[in-house]
Amino acid sequence: MERWTCPKCKRVFGRKNQSHLTCEPGLTIDAYFGQAHRFERPIYDAVIDRIGELPGLIIDPLDIGILLKNGPMFAELRPKTKWTALGISLGRKVESSRWSRKVSSFGKKHFHVINMVDPSEVDDEVHEWLLEAYHLAGGTLTDHLRRAEDEDGMVPDDVDDEIF
Repeated sequence: MERWTCPKCKRVFGRKNQSHLTCEPGLTIDAYFGQAHRFERPIYDAVIDRIGELPGLIIDPLDIGILLKNGPMFAELRPKTKWTALGISLGRKVESSRWSRKVSSFGKKHFHVINMVDPSEVDDEVHEWLLEAYHLAGGTLTDHLRRAEDEDGMVPDDVDDEIF
């Protein structure tokens, strides 16, 4: 995916001349965590341990939180008073008791939020949602789903005829 750096604010985007609301320089990760709550860094580290090696991942720390992008934003870490809110943008509405608020829908995207207080909450389920969101943002979701299906070994003709 093409990357573009805004000449004014020096932030990195996934599309040339990407419009953005604030054309102010972003922060470095160190600068961000220099002003952050203590509980934020371990949760960020747990997320990055899971997805940090994905090609084209853009980590965009701002005063409001950390945006994760693969072209468009697919997830964000927003600091709250006692937790970090992990927002994930998916192409489907996922039912889960883990969501801390009502899922917000914007056209074909659905924004889900989990309030996290411990890095152990960034588990396999959250990892799968992050991967799905990353691939949706980058336009490679069908490839990701096809690989997951291949690993699963299940194909539609695996139905047991004796059930019917």
